[in-house]
Amino acid sequence: MEIANLRDHPQWASRAVQWFYEKWGVPLEAYEESIQACLQGTGPVPQWYVAVEQGEIIAGAGVIENDFHQRKDLTPNVCAVYVEEAHRCKGIAGALLQSICRDMGELGVDTLYLVTDHTSFYERYGWEFLCMVEETGEPRMTRMYIHQEKPDHLKE
Repeated sequence: MEIANLRDHPQWASRAVQWFYEKWGVPLEAYEESIQACLQGTGPVPQWYVAVEQGEIIAGAGVIENDFHQRKDLTPNVCAVYVEEAHRCKGIAGALLQSICRDMGELGVDTLYLVTDHTSFYERYGWEFLCMVEETGEPRMTRMYIHQEKPDHLKE
C-alpha cells in the first residue's frame, strides 16, 4: 500500500474526485474544486490523500478549512476519512492519519481538527476529544477532536 498526497501524485486526482463523491455524496463539484486547489498548491490547505493498493484507491482523506460545522475558529479539519470495507482493521486509517499529520506539520500546520460520530476510534491515533460542535444547517451536535503535533525537541 502507498499513501499518496494528490499534490505530489496528480495522476490520482480525477479518480479521487469520483471515489470521494461515491463515499460521501458531497457534490462532485465540491471535490473537483477542492482537489484542484490542492494541486495548484497555493497554501497548506486544502490537501487530499489516497491510499492505493494494486492500482486501486482503498482509502482516503482530506484536509479542508471547515468540515460542515459552526466552529469556524477550529481549523483546518481532516475530512472524508474512509477505508474500503474489505481493507478495514488493517491499520490503514492510522497510517493515513499519521501521514496527514506529518505532512501538515511539514507544511507548518501543527494543529488539526476533525468532526465525527465515532466515540473511541480516533483516540487510538493520538487524537483527543475537544468539544461538541453544531453541524452546519443542522440542529444536531457532533464530536470535535484535536491533534497537535509535538515540536521535535519534545518528541520521545
